[in-house]
Amino acid sequence: MALTNPLSFQLYSARNFPPLKDQLKIIADAGFDTVEPYGAFYADVPAASQLFKDFGLKARSGHFGIDSLESELDRNLGIADALGIETIVVPFLAPAARPSDTAGWKAFGERLARIGEQVRKAGRGFAWHNHDFEFIALPDGSFPIEHVLTDGVKWEADVAWIVRAKADPKAWISRYGSIMPLVHVKDIAPVGENTNEDGWADVGTGVVDWATIWPLCVKAGAEVMIAEHDNPSDLKRFATVSAEAMRKLANA
Repeated sequence: MALTNPLSFQLYSARNFPPLKDQLKIIADAGFDTVEPYGAFYADVPAASQLFKDFGLKARSGHFGIDSLESELDRNLGIADALGIETIVVPFLAPAARPSDTAGWKAFGERLARIGEQVRKAGRGFAWHNHDFEFIALPDGSFPIEHVLTDGVKWEADVAWIVRAKADPKAWISRYGSIMPLVHVKDIAPVGENTNEDGWADVGTGVVDWATIWPLCVKAGAEVMIAEHDNPSDLKRFATVSAEAMRKLANA
């Protein structure tokens, strides 16, 4: 199966390098033609939309906070329409809001499912984006991710966060790959390196086995592979190196 578009870029990775116009030029020049926006881009949607058009960029997916989706769903669907976002992704749950037991995570999964049903009725996909905490066992031995990916909620897999949780991404991809249209392509520096970048690395330069994991994702049905680095010290370097690595992986 071929990717619909292998080169996307999570714009959170560029947040420390304003202005937006310069960020988008670097991203487009590196060879990305798809981006994944987040909340900072929704304050002035017409401006963001125009800049995306100026640089030939499309937004296939976008991150939206769960509280905002629950309280202002129609407004967020309007944002998705304006930016051409096909899949709405809930990206995070703050530590203070995370359940501590299975019952709590099941209730959270039901909360997501209710939003997802409304999003799908509006013609959009709906997914959850993981970090590490979803792969840490609960007291009964189950995992939060098992209670989140239910009732039509799809998965935007962040492989590097699974590795940081000391879990095996290959096993989870085997289990949930059929509902995994989006994948965050992130890398982890060797232990002790890139401390000024929180231990993350440009795609292809770290310890995540992307040569094995990328084709597993594609075979499972992933449509969009999204470069991300939570704290790069050099945006141009990250975008350029990662785009080249992703092109090689896509063509292997």
